[in-house]
Amino acid sequence: MPLISGALWFTEVEVLERGAPPRVMPAGLLPEHVRHRLTARRATIAGLDMTQPQIMGILNVTPDSFSDGGQHNDVSVACDTALQMVADGASIIDVGGESTRPGAALVPEEEEIRRTAPVIAAIRAKSEVPISIDTRKAVVLAEALEAGASLTNDVSGFTFDPALAPLTAQAGVPACIMHAQGDPETMQENPQYADVLLDIYDFLSTQIDRLEDTGVVREQIVVDPGIGFGKTLEHNLVLLRNLSLFHGLGCPILLGVSRKGFIGKIGHAPDVAARAPGSIAVGLAALAQGVQFLRVHDVAETAQAVRLWQSVR
Repeated sequence: MPLISGALWFTEVEVLERGAPPRVMPAGLLPEHVRHRLTARRATIAGLDMTQPQIMGILNVTPDSFSDGGQHNDVSVACDTALQMVADGASIIDVGGESTRPGAALVPEEEEIRRTAPVIAAIRAKSEVPISIDTRKAVVLAEALEAGASLTNDVSGFTFDPALAPLTAQAGVPACIMHAQGDPETMQENPQYADVLLDIYDFLSTQIDRLEDTGVVREQIVVDPGIGFGKTLEHNLVLLRNLSLFHGLGCPILLGVSRKGFIGKIGHAPDVAARAPGSIAVGLAALAQGVQFLRVHDVAETAQAVRLWQSVR
């Protein structure tokens, strides 16, 4: 049976239930609606083909992001960086004006707009590349849309600002729902789950339903399990080993692991800038589970790796 785009096939599924051990069953015995979500071809997102891996280039216009804070404070520098990422193989640029590193403080709306809207406008003036706005706030989204953004990417999973989902629906742009336990200031303070896989799956499922209720169509929703956002090292590894579970939601999957702390810890790379090899390794493992988007800092290196992976798989 083909998984989503048909590049991957499966004959059995593992069924996970709370309070019961995992069990394996033939894929042909799945209920029709579950089988449809696992096998149906995904619609294009912001004009991007979901049968091919898509690279989302990270453009943080913040002074304090964990990896590239302060590097893109000038609009022209930020724009040039984005255009270089496109040339290197990024198919979408993710612009963020509020750091979500562990311990980061809330940024006022006006400051977040000041950081992001001019950069989005500058990129849009020179390129038709899709641009996502990484924000939790509706007023920031409104200005980003006016400047040329084409996707809402909310690290709070649309739980922070109740006006964000209706505005996304009104604008008719796709939405990315990410899971995070807690807010950036406190999320790494002893995160706990009853069942990390099912807790996050259920959260994403609930938020998909809520977005649909506001008018965002399911076919235009992307899900992100939120690696490193309120998760221990073991939580992250469990999620990464089981990313294919989230295909059951019927939405494309985005993975953001680039340069994160667990890569430094496992890969013996305390220097954030030295974590590209580990980031790429995890990204390719995710593609092998059918993930559609890789959100990365190191675009050229990732694009090269993806091209080779596609050639030899």
